[in-house]
Amino acid sequence: MKKVMLIEDEELILEGLTNILDWQDLNMEVVHKAHNGEEALRCWKSQPVDIVVTDIEMPVMGGLDLLHEIRNMDKRVRFIILTGYDEFEYARKAIHLDVEDYILKPIDEEKLELTLRSAYEKLDEMDRKVNIDDEAGWLCFFRGSLEKEEEGKYLEILPKISAGQFVYSAVMKIEIESLQTVKISDLLVELQKAEKNLRIIYLSSDSLFMLLYTDRDETEVYKFFLSLQNKIESTYDVFTFISLASPFTDYQSLPACYREIMKLQKYQIIEGYGSCVTPGTIKNRKSKDISIDDGTLRKMIFKKDKEAALSYIEDLFINNVKKNAAVEDIFQMALQIAMILQNIKSEYNLNDRKNMQNLIEIIERIYHAEDLFAIKTIFISEIIQIIDYLHEDDSQYTPVVKQIMAEVEKKYKEDMNLKMLSYKYNMNASYLGQIFQKEVGCSFAQYLSNKKNGAAKDLILNTNMKINDIAKEVGYQDTSYFYRKFKKCYGVSPASLREMKKY
Repeated sequence: MKKVMLIEDEELILEGLTNILDWQDLNMEVVHKAHNGEEALRCWKSQPVDIVVTDIEMPVMGGLDLLHEIRNMDKRVRFIILTGYDEFEYARKAIHLDVEDYILKPIDEEKLELTLRSAYEKLDEMDRKVNIDDEAGWLCFFRGSLEKEEEGKYLEILPKISAGQFVYSAVMKIEIESLQTVKISDLLVELQKAEKNLRIIYLSSDSLFMLLYTDRDETEVYKFFLSLQNKIESTYDVFTFISLASPFTDYQSLPACYREIMKLQKYQIIEGYGSCVTPGTIKNRKSKDISIDDGTLRKMIFKKDKEAALSYIEDLFINNVKKNAAVEDIFQMALQIAMILQNIKSEYNLNDRKNMQNLIEIIERIYHAEDLFAIKTIFISEIIQIIDYLHEDDSQYTPVVKQIMAEVEKKYKEDMNLKMLSYKYNMNASYLGQIFQKEVGCSFAQYLSNKKNGAAKDLILNTNMKINDIAKEVGYQDTSYFYRKFKKCYGVSPASLREMKKY
């Protein structure tokens, strides 16, 4: 959690800054509040912070002098300057002090939040650079997302590639449940002992990245990794899945090989632990369109026929998924089923029910599933819960609430609010809001927002429209506001959700 200091000589504004944002949601904590630069400097010396939000014109010591003092002690801290319109030119002098941004008064809540988030990301990036041998830094190196200077630091750590030598890269995924009697650090040491030309890098609690420097051919290298896998299993009773990329002779090819490795890692759900896959072992697998009968599955669920619905899912995974299937087909089938269930939950307002997962949570579970059985179980559990809720909630909404819900369905892109609707239906706005909240389970504003975001989600997953155009299409004129609302609804940004289409 990042620490923040707020500095403003006007008490009312200072308290407003304290309460205007959900600091916990930003993963930040306000640890100091001060009324001038001198007081702020004393606070800083007692407990340094990560982010300073300060006014410019203050008694005793102004904002720019404070910046000079703190910057001399800490180059890492991020500054956000608050300034009145008549101080704007004065504030621009702070640019050379490496200021995050300056925000005009009266303070725009959204602009302040975006600037704080930017500062947070910049701090994380700076911290990553400091710790050269951490897993996050190595991941950036493997992905090719570092600047040349940073990249050079990692290249200095790795062995030089000799003439006539090939480098094979692989990721070893370890079954967490089998890591009960041995530490992953012990495995790392054991693997390093197995071959002097093997470089092991820790990626996460269950993943190791391996680089083998050799003149052996691909068949021999494949056998080497299989023998390594067998040794780990027989010695430590630990099960692993290895994906091995094509060889390279220059580290410039590493990002492409890393992408190849991670694509192959997805085959774990078909092959299971104890397997090693290479581009050659899957090259003859042909993609097959696995058809999902949307109407049939929906009819079974609406009829509340658990047995038929679960048999249908079972049949999909048993008869349609073969050992030689392409992994893309599996994820595409799973995504289609997830979308069908999500649409049903939206139609029957089940998204906010207890233990009911949203689309993003389901996709995340699918992505991290270790085998087909786990994916199948996700959908069986969802279908059972949906049918149980449909049995439980057969009550009808009152006519006015049904009319409002129908109006939202048709006109959600327009500017709508409860006050306008209360005039239309000749009801007190407060009373109408209470009825809606009681029957639907959320406020009208939240219901409207969910509808907009649901429509946006469908466009993101099913079209190639630009995110900005999608925001306007569903009724958001401000794209940044749309991003904030969408992420609050689904837990990920619109851009991240679109990336998930690439499973």
